Amino acid sequence: MKILLLEDDVILQEIIEEFLVDQGYVVESFFDGEKALDAIGVSTYDMLLLDVNVPNIDGFEILSYLREIGNTTPAIYITSLAGIDNLKKGFDLGADDYLKKPFELEELNARIEHIIKIYRLQEEIEFDGMKFIPKAHQIFVGDRVIEMRQKEARVLEYFIRNSGKIISCDEIIENVWDDEHIPTHATIRTYIKNLRKMFEKEYFDNIKGEGYRFNIV
Repeated sequence: MKILLLEDDVILQEIIEEFLVDQGYVVESFFDGEKALDAIGVSTYDMLLLDVNVPNIDGFEILSYLREIGNTTPAIYITSLAGIDNLKKGFDLGADDYLKKPFELEELNARIEHIIKIYRLQEEIEFDGMKFIPKAHQIFVGDRVIEMRQKEARVLEYFIRNSGKIISCDEIIENVWDDEHIPTHATIRTYIKNLRKMFEKEYFDNIKGEGYRFNIV
């Protein structure tokens, strides 16, 4: 996940960036609002962390412009500005959250994770002319809706995100199952068999002795 951090306090910027990198995020940091906006114009980010009082273009102006042109990248304000008016302004401009300095780094991470979960609930994956909504366990094929069980949807999502890669039953178990009820390889094969029946095309290749490969033509 790639995050843009706009913060003109050098020490605070370094602290936040180091912390987020330790959490596994890719971070690009900027001190200047104009340079941050230029970067957003040429790169794709999954999250924006915006201070308000920064040189050239402030954080309020940046988000206002982005929302006007249809950029919906999730954004959190991290600012020393207090008061209900500033809070309201931030949300009115399209911010997803507003965090007042000083704050705990773990709180920032918790808010980022919360927003990620919200957006993933709404996420759509398009492949081969179909629209797949993993959290709804549905695939839309024209006017037809394919319903599936939760675990079937999670297995399919993992295959789609790793299209073209040979995936073993053990890898599926490790990345899809997070509870105590670990399935057998036979159960995984049953899930894949059920998924195959849902489509008119054959997307799953059985690679003998290795696993399965999901191919999107």
